[in-house]
Amino acid sequence: MTAPLMSVTWTDHLTGRQGFLVVDRLVRGVSSGGLRMRAGCTLDEVAGLARGMTMKEALHYNPEGRYVPLGGAKGGIDCDPRDPGAYELLVRYLRAMKPYVESFWTTGEDLGLTQDLVDRAVAETGLVSSVQAVYPLLDDETAARRRLTDAFAIEVDGIGLDELVGGCGVAESALAALDRAGVPYTGTRVTVQGLGTMGGATARFLARAGLTVVAVADIKGTIANPAGLDVEALLAARDGYGTVDRAALRPGDRELPGDAWLSAEAELLVPAAVSYAIDTTDQERITARWIVEAANMPVLPEAEELLTARGVTVLPDVVVNSATNAWWWWTLFGDIGPDAEEAFAHTRRSMRALTEQMLVRAEADGTTPRAAAHAIAADRLPVIAERFGWYR
Repeated sequence: MTAPLMSVTWTDHLTGRQGFLVVDRLVRGVSSGGLRMRAGCTLDEVAGLARGMTMKEALHYNPEGRYVPLGGAKGGIDCDPRDPGAYELLVRYLRAMKPYVESFWTTGEDLGLTQDLVDRAVAETGLVSSVQAVYPLLDDETAARRRLTDAFAIEVDGIGLDELVGGCGVAESALAALDRAGVPYTGTRVTVQGLGTMGGATARFLARAGLTVVAVADIKGTIANPAGLDVEALLAARDGYGTVDRAALRPGDRELPGDAWLSAEAELLVPAAVSYAIDTTDQERITARWIVEAANMPVLPEAEELLTARGVTVLPDVVVNSATNAWWWWTLFGDIGPDAEEAFAHTRRSMRALTEQMLVRAEADGTTPRAAAHAIAADRLPVIAERFGWYR
């Protein structure tokens, strides 16, 4: 694939902190990719995420659908989101990036930021929306914006639909892999690192499918129970950063060190927090049969090679966690309406089909699921470019 189309490094004039924007590719003059905030965020990290967004968009290309995939992009800010000055820094970053958001970068929440926070900062900068660059591509902008607003207002059992669709997609990818391997849901154990938006929703959907969540990790440590955790109680006890109030734990729940999630006895391991969470040393502790990448880039390439060599299958982020982004566009372009059941049904159907296609391709090519996903995306990108163009 080609080098990124554009890379921007911004230095805050008040704090000296840096922010980044990488546009990997444009389709019809527009790109898509969230904005993350974390201490230590780098330009290389953002570039890798932007390339991943290009592939996620291509993987969801459906010639019969209303949603036309966009190019890939990503934003990042090097700051702890808990820092007292984080919000003001976010506003200054968005003011600097305002011309890009207005013209060709659609964005939203990612690691460290919620959509509510992004929306508040976007309004403060005078922008119409974090996705306004896509509005000229819509057939009926007013109806499309109303659909998305209505969809964001929906809650299901106390959690917003926008927070749930990504986890629904992660869970469906995992279930598709289990089905292909002939593994029953009952008795299959799950460990989840991170109980924020993606990790929390994934835990809910896997538990409701009949799997047993035996361990979850947050910034305070790992909570484990071999008999199974009460996922709904833990979700209800989270703060805005996905940290669980330990007062909600039951007598059988144990508090373990923060890295204990790596070695928990489980068939599915779901890293759903930070990038680069599993390195070559960490992978030695993993006994799971599948790693399901709910986070972006959680497994280092060298670690994935070692995991693959000893029979652990890594289901890659470019497929597994792509439903959040796709749901925005399915809703905005009108493939689905602002309805939870319709959103979940469309997400499950699309994610299962994409996961199965990836696993079939991997088996046929004798390669990994990640290599298969990249091959599928590489096949589709020229078709998208030929049909829609980069800039028009």
